[in-house]
Amino acid sequence: MAKQNRLHRSELAVPGSNTKMIEKAASSAADAVFIDLEDAVAPDDKEQARKNAIEALHDLDWSGKFISIRINGLDSHFAYRDVVEVVEAAGDKLDGILVPKVGVPSDLDFVGLLLSQIEAAKGFAPLSLTALIETALGMANVEAIAQAQPDRLEALHFGVADYAASTQARTTNMGGANEDYTVLTHADDDGNRQVHWGDQWHFAMSRMVVACRAYGLRPIDGPFGDFSDPDGYMSVARSDAALGFEGKWAIHPSQIELANEVFSPPAALVDRSKRILAAMEEAAREGKGAVSLDGKMIDAASIRQAEVVVAKAEQIAANS
Repeated sequence: MAKQNRLHRSELAVPGSNTKMIEKAASSAADAVFIDLEDAVAPDDKEQARKNAIEALHDLDWSGKFISIRINGLDSHFAYRDVVEVVEAAGDKLDGILVPKVGVPSDLDFVGLLLSQIEAAKGFAPLSLTALIETALGMANVEAIAQAQPDRLEALHFGVADYAASTQARTTNMGGANEDYTVLTHADDDGNRQVHWGDQWHFAMSRMVVACRAYGLRPIDGPFGDFSDPDGYMSVARSDAALGFEGKWAIHPSQIELANEVFSPPAALVDRSKRILAAMEEAAREGKGAVSLDGKMIDAASIRQAEVVVAKAEQIAANS
């Protein structure tokens, strides 16, 4: 199964126990949606959530979206039933399975083996896998995980809340800035010192981006908990995009358009990228290896950067 280059700017999370939210998700502007059978569903509601997911997959129109289910953690007794029941009943309506708390490559191998058996028995096309890196173990093994199930695995997601708990980080926020994660400048002549806030999650996210790009996966950032703070969400999303992420979760419908906006290349950047490609085509015709544009040198590396931007803009236009 060839990996698909899917548009993945926004991914809406919807609880499998809430049928009204699932219905709204199908008609939303999100590029991707996952029906959550894990954290958003109470233990007593797990069985009904599976049934809701199966009904929604059959009854709602998910065309134009990457639709998946998030199964329960593999350390729980719910996980295998999530895969077997939902995929057997609606595997031909699904695009993929989101596996939480992936710690080692064999976690994905287990789910992949279950899928292969179900697909063979039911005659379904192969489903993709996406994985949540949200534990210290998962981050320690992220490069190996990125190479697991190469015919299925499409994306890694960063799960900041569980990652914070796993690393015993001193925060209860779900993403965003931490007022204690700061450095002080040296004192000025009057003894004053400025406070500079840092990004507590930069190392982990940078490492995950590199692992994804090394092995052809999409890096996707997870949740931002304060959905009443669009500015905070946008700040994190812009940092994600600058780092190389392709998209971010939306845990509330109001966050969908924010993600779509941030992870769509700005018009000015697209225009400049097209001008770079045009200038280099002209240089090639003239036998030049490098040229200047607007007073800045552009070369082969500039072409590769510009091609990435233009390709993303074309992908978005084709899906709009």
